[in-house]
Amino acid sequence: MDFSDDPDHQAIAEAIQTLCADFPDEYWRRCDEQHLFPWEFYRAMAAGGWVGIALPESYGGGGQGIAEAAIVLKEVAASGAAMNGCSALHLTIFGLNPVVVFGSERLKQAFLPRACAGELHVAFGVTEVDAGTDTSRVATRALPDGRGGYVVRGQKVWTTKALESEVVLLLARTSGEPGEMQGLSLFLADLDRNYVQISAIPKMGRNAVASCEVHYDGLPVEGWRRIGEEGLGWRYLTHGLNPERVLLAAEAIGIGEAALRRAVAYACQRRVFDRPIGANQAISHPLAQAHIQLRAAWQLTQYAGWRYDRGLDCAEAANAAKYAAGEAGFFAADRAVQTLGGMGYAKEHDVERYFREARVLKIAPVSQEMTLNFIAQKVLGLPRSY
Repeated sequence: MDFSDDPDHQAIAEAIQTLCADFPDEYWRRCDEQHLFPWEFYRAMAAGGWVGIALPESYGGGGQGIAEAAIVLKEVAASGAAMNGCSALHLTIFGLNPVVVFGSERLKQAFLPRACAGELHVAFGVTEVDAGTDTSRVATRALPDGRGGYVVRGQKVWTTKALESEVVLLLARTSGEPGEMQGLSLFLADLDRNYVQISAIPKMGRNAVASCEVHYDGLPVEGWRRIGEEGLGWRYLTHGLNPERVLLAAEAIGIGEAALRRAVAYACQRRVFDRPIGANQAISHPLAQAHIQLRAAWQLTQYAGWRYDRGLDCAEAANAAKYAAGEAGFFAADRAVQTLGGMGYAKEHDVERYFREARVLKIAPVSQEMTLNFIAQKVLGLPRSY
C-alpha cells in the first residue's frame, strides 16, 4: 500500500464535503424528527454521479472501487448526515453487487443504468422474524408459476427503504426447508403494491429512512429476474458481504468524526470554574482516545477496501474493520454526549442523534458478536461456538 495522499481520493472527499455543506445538521434533524426521506439530498448526490460511483462505467456508473465508495460514505456521515444520509444511498452503491457479478445481461441492462442515474431505488429483503443471523431459517418461498416464473409468498422484516423503492433484492426459498442453506435463490423483484404490503417499524434512530416489515402475498416474479442459478442465492449474496462491511465501517467512522468535532468545539467553548472544560483531562483524554480509535479503524477500513478492489482475500480485514469502526464510532458518539453533559441529551446539539445512529452499527448488518465468532473460528482456528 502507498500511504501518500492520493489526489483523486482527496478530490472525492472535497467534492462530497462541498455538496454536503448545503445540508446542515438542521436539515438532518428535521428529516429524522419528521420521518422525512431526504429527497433533496438524494437528488443532489444522484445529479453529481455519486450514487453509481462503484457501478460499472459500461452501464453509466463511475467504475470506481470500494475504497472510493468508502470515502464518499464516510464524508457523508461526517457531514452530520450520519446514517440517515448514508442509508439513502448505500443500498444502491453496494446492494446491486450480486446483479453486477452474477446477473444476466438482460437484468443488468434493465436496471443498472437507472440505478447509476439515481432513478432506481433498491431495498434489501433478506431478514425474517425467525431468520435473522441464521439465514438458513428463511421461509419466504418463490414457487414456480408454470410459465417459467415464480410466485412469492412470505414475510420479511428490516427491509430498509422499502417505502421508497421500486425493486427489492429478495432472498427466497425455491426448494428445501427452513434450516437448510441449499435451495435459496436471489431475485431482483418489483415491490408491486398489488401483492406487497409495507409498514414502517418504529425504531430508536435513523428515522428519515424507514426500516420496514414487508408481506408478500402472491407476488409474481418473471424468470429472468432471478440472479444466477436457482438455489445459489446465498452464495451470490455472501459475495457482497465483504464490501458491505467495508462501507458500513466507513459510515461508523464518519459518524464518530461528526460527534468528535462537536465535542471538541464544545469543550473549547464551555467554561466552568473559569476555564474551558477541555482543559480537564477527564474531558480531553477520552476525546483524544476517540480520535486515535477512529484513525486506526479508518486505516483498517482502507486496507480492507484496497484488498477487495485488487481481488485479494479481504474477509479478515473487512470483518475486523467493521468491528473496529463500530466500536470507535460509538465510543466517539458516547463521549460526545458525555462531554456536552445535559446539553448532549438535548436535540439542539445533534450528538444525541449521532449516538442513536452510531449504536445501530454495532448490531447491523452483522452484530459485533458474530464478527468475533468469524475471527475466532475462521482466522484463529478456534472451535465453532454455535
